[in-house]
Amino acid sequence: MVNDPIADMLARLSNAAAVKHPNAVMPASKLRVAVAKILKDEGYIEKLELTKDRPQSMLRVWLKYDDKKKPILSGVRRISKPGRRVYAGTAEIPYVRHGLGVAIVSTTRGVMTGTRAKRMGLGGEVLCYVW
Repeated sequence: MVNDPIADMLARLSNAAAVKHPNAVMPASKLRVAVAKILKDEGYIEKLELTKDRPQSMLRVWLKYDDKKKPILSGVRRISKPGRRVYAGTAEIPYVRHGLGVAIVSTTRGVMTGTRAKRMGLGGEVLCYVW
């Protein structure tokens, strides 16, 4: 049993990228799928696949590498944790690595990037930073 599924997901992706695995497999949930879709839209992963296994669905994520076999996903940081939730208003959503990274925010209108949340005038729980 995992107490923090997002931290587990980020650790699996980071570890798979560090040893240059082509993909990473993890148990699926709505939140994990939403975060993976954002990573795909932002260009950090190649593709994702949701399998309907029993007793739980699995999420398979293909990692993206450049032509020198260096992973595009070079770092992740979990911000809001189960023991300490971190919330930010529209004005407090941070820029990650001077705009080179992405903040993933859970808002009332779903999980989205920090820049999109700012554009929509929304705040929410800052889940993680990806660069």
